[in-house]
Amino acid sequence: MTAHLLPPGIEVFERGWLSANNIFHYGTDDVSLVDSGYCAHQNLTVDLVRNALKKHSLPKLNKLLNTHLHSDHCGGNAALTKTFNCKVYIPAAEEIAVKNWDSTLLSYDNLGQECPQFAHQGVLIPGEEILLGRYFWKILAAPGHDPHSVMLYQADHRILISADALWEEGFGVIFPELWGEAGFEEVAQTLDLIETLPVDLVIPGHGSPFVDVTKSLATARSRLDYLATDSERNARHGAKVLLKYRLLEWRNRDIAQVNDWIAKTPALISAAKLLNMDMNEFVQWLPKALVKSGAAKLEGETLVDLN
Repeated sequence: MTAHLLPPGIEVFERGWLSANNIFHYGTDDVSLVDSGYCAHQNLTVDLVRNALKKHSLPKLNKLLNTHLHSDHCGGNAALTKTFNCKVYIPAAEEIAVKNWDSTLLSYDNLGQECPQFAHQGVLIPGEEILLGRYFWKILAAPGHDPHSVMLYQADHRILISADALWEEGFGVIFPELWGEAGFEEVAQTLDLIETLPVDLVIPGHGSPFVDVTKSLATARSRLDYLATDSERNARHGAKVLLKYRLLEWRNRDIAQVNDWIAKTPALISAAKLLNMDMNEFVQWLPKALVKSGAAKLEGETLVDLN
């Protein structure tokens, strides 16, 4: 584990795939959390923060930052603000969508996911710095997985909070490409940006923190090349990830209900078009594809999650 590489005042609450990691920052003048997990796990997120505050004898949580507004990164916002009365900071490009709570612009309708409504008090502007706990972090634009995503970089300790722009073994689904917007080139540019940074430790949105940035960048670029050379690959991958993510929350679901969700989810409707399938064909294909990949199984008429 890389916890010994973290400087004083930073703790990582490593979660899973349904909830993104939470990064807890604490110092004399500020206590902040980066990303809040999925709404189904909001009580656990609150408990993790409450325990950390108690452990370090801290009076309150000042700030909550979201690297981007996919539901696995901000689903706990409402519960955390209700419990701790902290200020919420979001990527600046999402400000109007959050203010108007436009669930279509915010991707929740498009991706077939849920997120309790929350308000924000501040924005994250690429190029600026923000105090998290004891250290100032530079805000960096990181489009690709999400057009408005940001990363956070601490130059003195050479730490990058990469969100879903870089994992140890890849990166998050390139969702914009599913509905005909650019994403492949943006991922490449974000990986190029990361390569220019002196980084000793990466804290990703999912998975353990890691140190071999060169290896991870090579893996990510190989993955990007594989997906970008055939748009159908990205569509198939994205569709399976969306169903798997939903199944992580459901655990199991009657196949008729699964099929109904698939047929009504805009991102999956777009994926079907990219794959030149009509919806009946696509609805039959997707659960079977998830089963074939080993991520789920069919028990009679029930689709069951396999971790």
